[in-house]
Amino acid sequence: MNLNPPLRDWTGRRVWIVGASSGIGLAVAEALHARGAYVVASARRADALQAWAGAAPQRQALPLDVTDRAAVEQATQAAFAGGALDLVVCCAGHYRPQRATAIDTDELLRHQRINVEGTLHVVGACVPRLLTQGSGHLSLVGSVAGYRGLPQALAYGPTKAAMANLAEVLYLDLRPHGLGVSLISPGFVATPLTAQNSFPMPALITPEQAAAAILRGWARGAFEIHFPRRFTLWLRALRWLPDRWYFALIHRATGL
Repeated sequence: MNLNPPLRDWTGRRVWIVGASSGIGLAVAEALHARGAYVVASARRADALQAWAGAAPQRQALPLDVTDRAAVEQATQAAFAGGALDLVVCCAGHYRPQRATAIDTDELLRHQRINVEGTLHVVGACVPRLLTQGSGHLSLVGSVAGYRGLPQALAYGPTKAAMANLAEVLYLDLRPHGLGVSLISPGFVATPLTAQNSFPMPALITPEQAAAAILRGWARGAFEIHFPRRFTLWLRALRWLPDRWYFALIHRATGL
């Protein structure tokens, strides 16, 4: 049984992607537009958005800083003003590697403001409107870094664990009202954010491959869309290990 209504035919659908100037968000915007959707794209980089929107019809740029709650409310009004939205994707995110032996509190809080508070601003503005519509789908971008604690993920990992919990609660509350909710949990994707990593990234894929996996997940009505599965299935299994085994395995695998 599908956990969500499958999203397969994108012709004529209206979607809003928050965090679409590069990486996964941009690749998803391109993929949905190529399949006939009208795509509203938001991000802080107004120049990149305007260039993308001006390159083809059925595209709209809506510059936005998700940490500004009032700006998110205004952008949400503008996004819904053109008609009902079939899909809202919260993809805005921030990442800097950090370990507990070199804590940078400013960076910790910046991760919280963008990844958690920014998403809550979008959710808080969109959910009442989606409920009024009586239809639509809300998708949050998490990460496999939110499954369990990992080295160098002191700032990033907790914010993505929050996304997983938030998506589950939203699903329980909104599915009875006819709304779809999904959680996107990528492994390593070659983006400007992961380019900061100094360690080998197993099963690294392109943003276009990530977008294809996301669209397949929406098409089958999945709740959690994780990829590449040859990597993420192992990480999902690690959640069931006893703590003693898990910590020993991570130490052995990373040398940290």
